Amino acid sequence: MGIHDAPITIEEIEKNIVETAFSEGYVKPQIEIPRTHKKVAVVGSGPSGLAAADQLNKMGYRVSVFERDSEAGGLLRFGIPDFKLDKKIVQRRINLMKEEGVIFKPGIEVGVDYSVEELERNFDAIILALGCTVPRDLPIPNRDAKGVYFAMEFLKQSNKRVSGIPYSEDKIYVEDKKVLIIGGSYTGSDCIGTSNRQGARQILQIEIMPMPPKQRDETMPWPIFPMILKTTSSHQEGCERKWMINCKEFLKDDKGNLKGVKATEVEWMRGPVTKRYTSFVEKPDSEFIIDCDVAFLAMGFLHVQHTGLVESLDIQLNPRLNLIGNELEYRTNKEKIFACGDARRGQSLVVWAISEGRRCAEQVDAYLQKI
Repeated sequence: MGIHDAPITIEEIEKNIVETAFSEGYVKPQIEIPRTHKKVAVVGSGPSGLAAADQLNKMGYRVSVFERDSEAGGLLRFGIPDFKLDKKIVQRRINLMKEEGVIFKPGIEVGVDYSVEELERNFDAIILALGCTVPRDLPIPNRDAKGVYFAMEFLKQSNKRVSGIPYSEDKIYVEDKKVLIIGGSYTGSDCIGTSNRQGARQILQIEIMPMPPKQRDETMPWPIFPMILKTTSSHQEGCERKWMINCKEFLKDDKGNLKGVKATEVEWMRGPVTKRYTSFVEKPDSEFIIDCDVAFLAMGFLHVQHTGLVESLDIQLNPRLNLIGNELEYRTNKEKIFACGDARRGQSLVVWAISEGRRCAEQVDAYLQKI
């Protein structure tokens, strides 16, 4: 459980069981499912959307999954690099769901390619599994420099390139470039691994917070989630890491290309009761320049996208600007519209998204049983 020492690697045991089940042919599509006439639309095919669709389909509902990207899978398909999650595993599950009767509609953005009126008219229940897709920005001078990107722009394009999927965006490739990754998240780690595979000349990851401890301390007693130092395989492959760095300004050349970042060192103060970091000040005379050709912003995500579908459906937002969705019912302010995953709870882990999708499916089933 990770109370006093490293947890047992249950993950590897579970993976081995699943792979053995597939290789031995134990996993087979459940074809003979008694069907109801009621239809459910799932908007978004990330982990929460797939989990909800899978469960509702097995309950006998006619499920359609809408995905605005060209392929289903959401974050699993386009956010996580292949060296962490082979896309054959994602496609294997999607193929199984198709065989069991789930209808996938990729390349269709609801509200653009498929009207909101049609969605509400054609389905008895709707699940919004839109993800938490609005990234945290860094509004400092020269943010418009060529070479500054959100991390997910880089990762999504790289995943498409590796899978042979066409993309229309300007090419982001870091071979022989000096790469700066701003933010110490898992997304930042994925940028490191991807940059290494593309042949970056130099990789530096910086974080404004102090370096976390390697083990639990007094500020994170069990069962509080431990904010400890994470060193991933991407870090081990090669990069430099620095903490307590605050970016002040992007620097660009006379053609508008990024050439560096002006930064300072900071010191953090702890709260007297919680002992957690509460505020920081810049160290005097600590300003320095980080040379870089490309900078990726990996500072997390703020909330679900509001423009488009959410506004068209007039879905209310919670104080964190995500979709209203009562944790017991997962229902929004609209009677037959439900929300789950990161779009409801905010940026989180894939396992939480899957759990949310399954719980939401149970509530949709309870609702449909009454109408």
